[in-house]
Amino acid sequence: MFLEISILLTILIIIPDIYIYRAYIHKVPARKGLKLLYFIPTFLLLVGLFLFPFIKGAEMSPKQMIYFGWFLVSFFLFVLPKILFVLCVILGWPFRHVFHCPRFPFTLMGLILAILLAGMILHGATIGRTHFVVKEVDFHSPELPKGFEGYRIVQISDLHTAGWIGYEEELQKAIQLINDQKADMIVFTGDLINGRAEELNDFGTIYKQLRAKDGVYSIMGNHDYGSYIHWKSKVEEQANIDSLKLKEDSFGWKMLNNENKIIYHQGDSIALIGVENCGEKRFPGRGNLNEALIGVEDIPFKILLTHNPKHWREEVIPNTDIELSLSGHTHAWQISVAGYSPAVFMYPEWQGMYSEGKQSLYVNDGLGVLGFPMRIGAWPEITVITLRK
Repeated sequence: MFLEISILLTILIIIPDIYIYRAYIHKVPARKGLKLLYFIPTFLLLVGLFLFPFIKGAEMSPKQMIYFGWFLVSFFLFVLPKILFVLCVILGWPFRHVFHCPRFPFTLMGLILAILLAGMILHGATIGRTHFVVKEVDFHSPELPKGFEGYRIVQISDLHTAGWIGYEEELQKAIQLINDQKADMIVFTGDLINGRAEELNDFGTIYKQLRAKDGVYSIMGNHDYGSYIHWKSKVEEQANIDSLKLKEDSFGWKMLNNENKIIYHQGDSIALIGVENCGEKRFPGRGNLNEALIGVEDIPFKILLTHNPKHWREEVIPNTDIELSLSGHTHAWQISVAGYSPAVFMYPEWQGMYSEGKQSLYVNDGLGVLGFPMRIGAWPEITVITLRK
């Protein structure tokens, strides 16, 4: 599989460069040696692509993952704009040969679009990844107890702590922004780490600062199980999970693993339910919703924390009366332009609020980054959900 991907990426790197060099760079009145400098980014990308098969992806250290992420950003920056430029020029071929249109308008259009795309990628990898957005959402329900009218819940998700190495000050700003919302309760819907609990070693003092009147509650996401790491034994794998739980406990967070918590406010109560990760077979599936509901079946208003939004349609809607589910996981693929994202091809519910009958799901875009360290449009999100009667 990796070989096929490497071949495809090599083609995507080389073909546009060959075309651009022969059609444009070669004709520039300059020494050949200077013109060949054009290929330096291509050469470096190919070297990086050649080296990656010798690194086991699942065994990458947090710093190696950062280097890999910046390789991906470099690929996007130096390859995708060229592909877009060449496609615009190719688009002009029929017009040039059939209608005898000049090549210049298509070349200019390709150049402008390529520059815009490169600018978006640069913005996403620098400003965009820490462009924190607070989204205010009102959730109305006739089942909501009167005492919870105006109750404020801050949802955050997908911190992927390893991605904050070198960005600790920005993460501190995000934590302060969360606390500034004066939430009654904070919920975290999974993926605190990329795979190793040790990622949290230098971040405890930051995460301990999260504060809410009724506490901070969390669940586990697919990455929190460390299932992408080749552990030496099941014992070592479980030790990693136990370490994560202990660290979250030391932050003052309450993890809900297939369990619930009754929240009291102004003489009324609601049920907060948390399930372990479930919803897609290709990810660790340890969620047990029936177990999580024990003891709160008769409470009229329930909120469910479930990492993967696919769980909502698979089990929550058909089998429960839970009115509000909160998920993350998708990151909106960290790219959302004019309301569109590649995430739509994998997730029917990938961003924002969805409703079916009396049941609703909110999908948070997440705060961290995974894979490529950039965000375009799908800005790091802090959601403030205000409950309304």
